[in-house]
Amino acid sequence: MTNILLASAREIFATLIGFDTTSRNSNLELIAWVEDYLSQHGVASTRVVNADASKANLYASVGPAVEGGIILSGHSDVVPIDGQDWDSDPWTVTERDGLLHGRGTCDMKGFIALALAAVPLFKDGRKPVHLAFSYDEEIGCLGAPAMIAEMAAKLPKPALAIIGEPTMMKPITGHKGITVHEVEILGHEAHSSLTHLGISANMVAVELMHDLAELARSLWENADPDSPFIPPHATLTIGKMAGGTAPNILARRAQFVFDLRCPPGTDPDAILAPFKAKCAALDSELKRAFPETGVRVTQQSNAPPMTHAGSEQAEAFIRRLTGDNSPAGVVSYAAEAGQFQQAGFPTVICGPGSIEQAHQPNEYVSVEQFARGADFMARLVEELA
Repeated sequence: MTNILLASAREIFATLIGFDTTSRNSNLELIAWVEDYLSQHGVASTRVVNADASKANLYASVGPAVEGGIILSGHSDVVPIDGQDWDSDPWTVTERDGLLHGRGTCDMKGFIALALAAVPLFKDGRKPVHLAFSYDEEIGCLGAPAMIAEMAAKLPKPALAIIGEPTMMKPITGHKGITVHEVEILGHEAHSSLTHLGISANMVAVELMHDLAELARSLWENADPDSPFIPPHATLTIGKMAGGTAPNILARRAQFVFDLRCPPGTDPDAILAPFKAKCAALDSELKRAFPETGVRVTQQSNAPPMTHAGSEQAEAFIRRLTGDNSPAGVVSYAAEAGQFQQAGFPTVICGPGSIEQAHQPNEYVSVEQFARGADFMARLVEELA
């Protein structure tokens, strides 16, 4: 069974990698292909679209409409290749020395391909498998919540959810949460020699980014030594920034985006409260000088962490399929697992590949890990038979 499943998965894998589903793009071509594939196997699916219908989640149930099914979840979007030096076409699966290269091979179209390859085998199971494929996970887990809410309301109650992020096929029962904020500063343009006649948005932005750098350092210095996470503390990084028109013009606009990743039990709102208070004070100060200026902080996403609580039976189920008896692990990346858990689903992360290979030029999943993923799906088929 495993060899047949593996061969089918490799074909599907090549197709999925061929879709450029970078988060800034639409994922609808991939979703349409998956819909057609499922339809060919007699499986109906449901789209849950975003506000302008340019992107979609997709979920489908394979097998009987009864309680106790298994959710297999993955995200369809990938990170950009911009500025990365690739040795092969990122949108083609290229095998070199036992490694399958391509954008999304590790994170995480490999798991999706394996789940789809098993659809013909899942159809005859005594319990259903619910496929759940989301959009915009890579920019803050934005797409999944609407799909998860609909699945919780409409499906016979599943027993557990498996999120196929790369874990080297080991069960993971905890991850950090993530909140993403954009800070926009509007200044007042003037000649750069006449600083008393204007406000440089860039100078304000530098001051605020310095405060965030100091906050990040404080989080590191006050890390909980008993935390299982690596790194153990909440982490804060500024991932994007822009501003200004020319060296001799006081910048009219500056903008930066930062993310804060917190272990379970750490409140991101409490951490950011002093920073947001300063932004509010600066906003008032700038507006007193020039009404059109100011500082605006916008939360773009807020995905919860995942904890071990309530997922003990789900972990035991995964261990039966993988044969892995090592201590349950945690990961520092954020994922949709916390959102599934928050909706009441016992949840475990388990998928092929290592997060260390994700988001890199020449991203890859090894042939060995992909085969282990196929073996996992074959055992799941047997478990549900």
